[in-house]
Amino acid sequence: MKTAAVMQPYVFPYLGYFQLIAASDVFIFYDDVNFIKQGWINRNRILVQGKETMITFPCKKISSFSKINEVELLANDKPFRKILKSIEQSYSKSSQFQQVYPVIEEIFNHRGNTIADFAMSSITTIARFLGMNQKFLVSSRDFSSYEHFDRADRLIAMCQSLDCNRYINSIGGQDLYDRSYFKQSGIELQFLKPELKPYFQLNRSDFAPGMSIIDVLMNCSVKEVNKMLGGYELE
Repeated sequence: MKTAAVMQPYVFPYLGYFQLIAASDVFIFYDDVNFIKQGWINRNRILVQGKETMITFPCKKISSFSKINEVELLANDKPFRKILKSIEQSYSKSSQFQQVYPVIEEIFNHRGNTIADFAMSSITTIARFLGMNQKFLVSSRDFSSYEHFDRADRLIAMCQSLDCNRYINSIGGQDLYDRSYFKQSGIELQFLKPELKPYFQLNRSDFAPGMSIIDVLMNCSVKEVNKMLGGYELE
């Protein structure tokens, strides 16, 4: 069974995002759909001195009417540079800092021009660091002919063009998609429910779940993270 997964590109997303990648053979970045304000496209959470802290990457003219791949990243602004410094200061004493910080630094240095470029780079670079070998595609580049299809029909068309007979969506999409509708086209629809087991976090007495993958990588070895990637259920 060949499996596809599709998701908007988020900057340094949480572990569950990478579990979705791990569950697929082909992962498609949905970059030509509308930008979600106050969502996870240009922001995420890290621990600063043990406190949950939101980091927001500055963008130009954010609008819910803009496509993700149209939103410009303000990479030369001071707030952008401050985020990298904050990551360095917050995790300099973490067990995996020496191995992981150069990877984060590389992502910041090869960021692209849009928030979509930066988010996709953050995901693919970390995936390769973890030894993941999924094929990555981009909806605006590889499936532009399906752009005007209805939401479910576009996903089905993408799967069919890749000869994928299973589509996995995040658990949050259960109310959006009908299994029987996909089945009519010969595609099994499943939903991934992530399992976020506690791990050691610097300067924390209690576990803060759902942090950016940065926090996971800084505190856990590649071997430990790869074990976590299999911690999900398909429903």
